[in-house]
Amino acid sequence: SFFCQTGLYRTLSQHLNDLKKENFSLKLRIYFLEERIQQKFEESSEDVYRTNIELKVEVESLKKELQEKQEHLDKALKTTESLTNHNETELQRRCQERQQEIDHMQQVLETKIQLLQEVGQVVREINAAHTYIILKMAKLLSAVHPAGGPTSTQRG
Repeated sequence: SFFCQTGLYRTLSQHLNDLKKENFSLKLRIYFLEERIQQKFEESSEDVYRTNIELKVEVESLKKELQEKQEHLDKALKTTESLTNHNETELQRRCQERQQEIDHMQQVLETKIQLLQEVGQVVREINAAHTYIILKMAKLLSAVHPAGGPTSTQRG
């Protein structure tokens, strides 16, 4: 049973390390997505910025919650070393619960990343619409005031 617990500890420890690597990768991805959105779309509407900020805050809060869950998992793994055979079933149940929590947090982070990507797409579409409107307005103004025609300063 000690070998079973040790094997379980190693498996969970390796899975935890894999999740930490994936979490770091997701953090980098979120950072670069946020940075790209901020650089490319600084002229976007206030609502998009507000939503983006709210999502950033929520993502950071979810990251912290995930870190706390990982710390709980570490504690649970240390506890496994001292458990006896008759507690093994309870230990497995706790490990499964922690794994489900980690899986849930990973799904939430992936959803937030997808939302950030969708916000970026909306911002790109808004910028394209703004550019189109500006070009149309410039075309209309040049049609109303052709080169050499009267301007507002000449009329007034």
